[in-house]
Amino acid sequence: MRRGSGIIGLIVVIWLVIGLIAAIQRDYFKNDEATCVTAGNIALTIVAGPLNYAGVNPKISECRTPQPSQ
Repeated sequence: MRRGSGIIGLIVVIWLVIGLIAAIQRDYFKNDEATCVTAGNIALTIVAGPLNYAGVNPKISECRTPQPSQ
């Protein structure tokens, strides 16, 4: 195993943990209503990671889910 890939993996894990901390601080997990928009906001916040603390505030305003065929 190459040493560089281990370091990159560690950086990705740290990035995602920082994003998770940002989502917790924004109380996204305290909402009892589970919607597509809520899940999208949580995912975007986690993926944005440290950028959340640099002023990036990713949000999803609406979520269009496919409707079943008739």
